Amino acid sequence: MVFASLEFLTLFLPLFFALYLVTPQQYRNHTLLFGSWLFYAWWTPKFLLLIIALTILAWGAAILIDRTNDERLKTRLMAATIVLNLASLVWYKYTNMVVSSLNTILTGRQMPVIPWENLMLPIGLSFTVLHAISYIVDVRRKTVPAQYSFISFSAYMAMFPHLIAGPIVRYKVIDKELRERVFSFEKFTLGARRFMIGFSMKVLIADTLAPVVALAFGLKNPGFGDAWVGCIAYTFQLYFDFAGYSAMAIGLGLMLGFHFEENFNNPYLAVSIQDFWRRWHMTLSSWLRDYLYISLGGNRQGKIRTYVNLMLTMAIGGLWHGGDNWNYLIWGIIHGSALCCDRAFTQRGWSMPNFASRSLTLLAVMFAWTIFRAAGFDNALDMWAGQLGLNGMSIGDEIILALRPGILMTFVIGLICVVYPATRIAKQGGLGIMSWSMVWPVLTFAYAVIVLAGQKAIPFLYFQF
Repeated sequence: MVFASLEFLTLFLPLFFALYLVTPQQYRNHTLLFGSWLFYAWWTPKFLLLIIALTILAWGAAILIDRTNDERLKTRLMAATIVLNLASLVWYKYTNMVVSSLNTILTGRQMPVIPWENLMLPIGLSFTVLHAISYIVDVRRKTVPAQYSFISFSAYMAMFPHLIAGPIVRYKVIDKELRERVFSFEKFTLGARRFMIGFSMKVLIADTLAPVVALAFGLKNPGFGDAWVGCIAYTFQLYFDFAGYSAMAIGLGLMLGFHFEENFNNPYLAVSIQDFWRRWHMTLSSWLRDYLYISLGGNRQGKIRTYVNLMLTMAIGGLWHGGDNWNYLIWGIIHGSALCCDRAFTQRGWSMPNFASRSLTLLAVMFAWTIFRAAGFDNALDMWAGQLGLNGMSIGDEIILALRPGILMTFVIGLICVVYPATRIAKQGGLGIMSWSMVWPVLTFAYAVIVLAGQKAIPFLYFQF
């Protein structure tokens, strides 16, 4: 089940909130937990058992760490929990890719291939693992208390607003609200507005651009115009898809009485790659910094080691995004290299005009998005060749026909929202039912629902990660 679907809007959400409202305060975590498990099981019930198993593992390990006085045992318990979580992720996410790569090599050498049936990736597993690891590390570092209530901890891990595709909500952010939270009309209204804006971003912009992206990235030897139309369309699609999901998740959290951290902050207006990663998928960026980059030594062990740590962090972050091909690893290496160059540039005291730095940063991000979206490395090379004008400067008839007035208007709206982000608008104005800040999201949302009713629901892009 996806948020941008009629079954979620007309069946699950109304029934869940009706039950949540009548549940006494002390039992709302129970309602949240079982509602979230039902939400996940709606997709594939068998993988719910895996989510529950990882939850029990982290919950039990944290209690053991809290109860023992042996520092070595605490560290071993933490390490074992991390290894088991990563093992589940590696098995489901990367085994297909490794076996496929080995079979390609074996086929080239005319040797028997490894018999293999592709594993299905449990949706949301990557985010579940990151939540479990951050919690167990924080308990070991004594920055958060161990949660002894299985219901409360499971509600944190399985909370349906962030379960499938983030944002990554650290336990310390909602620890107090898990114990006691205020469910008010003001929070519900504000949350509903954020949800409606995110829904509209997803359905009216991201989903509208999806066919153009698929067409452009499916071309063989695309021209300059073809490649850049596809790249720009994907740059908008990915942002409005994921930022839209994040806004919906944050909105749903507020409707429940939780305050999640923001996940986007005008990323395409960044003045450097480092600034971009402070603005894009902010909860993942901070997770990689606090639990990977700093653990590797950060910038405390000399210049060379700092660059190595940056490269490793971004390479692992890229690999975390996908296991169906090596493109994500290359994407991470590109960003790691850009961060190293940016660091060297700034340490020398060099600078450039603000407009130039913003343009160069966005250009680098878009070139990297090309391999992030491409079906394979060969497809990425084709698109890059087109973007560099190596396949000619023309734009094909297929792309011209695809750029209908409605699509062109979507590009314009997308550009306006990038310069003046909808997430910023969402925080402005009063909460009165008749205030403009409430009326325009309702009207836009209603139109988006009508559009959704006439088409098949498109899964969020980050569901595949």
